[in-house]
Amino acid sequence: MKLSGWVIYFSKLEGITQDFFIFVHSLVFSKKEYMDKVVINSYEEFEKLLGQQIGVSEWLEVSQERINQFADATLDHQWIHVDVERAKVESPFKSTIVHGYLTLSLLPYFWNQIIEVNNLKMMVNYGMDKMKFGQAVLSGQRIRMTADLHSLVNLRGTAKAEIKFAIEIEGQKKKALEGIATFLYYFN
Repeated sequence: MKLSGWVIYFSKLEGITQDFFIFVHSLVFSKKEYMDKVVINSYEEFEKLLGQQIGVSEWLEVSQERINQFADATLDHQWIHVDVERAKVESPFKSTIVHGYLTLSLLPYFWNQIIEVNNLKMMVNYGMDKMKFGQAVLSGQRIRMTADLHSLVNLRGTAKAEIKFAIEIEGQKKKALEGIATFLYYFN
């Protein structure tokens, strides 16, 4: 991308400061596609996020090596996941695909990029609801997670948080996975 044209354009405008140019440049040319981690220290801070997007994780490429390791760990060696040559010929995707449960298992990794909850005795995974696999993730594609605070209930000092999440595939409109994850946060 040719930046010199932008510099000339901005230098000819009256009242444009260097700070404004740097701000516009950062908006237009920034490669940061994720949000900074949200830090929560209390139930009250958590409550302020109700109905809002909490954050967006960084992109993660799901390599064939990761797929093969997951297959070994789960004993799920179905050819559509691990046989690259056969998948090129027989799969409707013309590629191996990521196990749906591998995609699901990456939620904690993504979640830890999005939020940090402090002042806890413990946190418990309580359940999953309305989970749906929408589109296969192909080997080598990049995915990320978006998360919204769907609901928050105070259960005598324990915060029951329902997080509406979506796993996006880079360059695709349809989500790989969507659902609601429920956590119990036991604040000190």
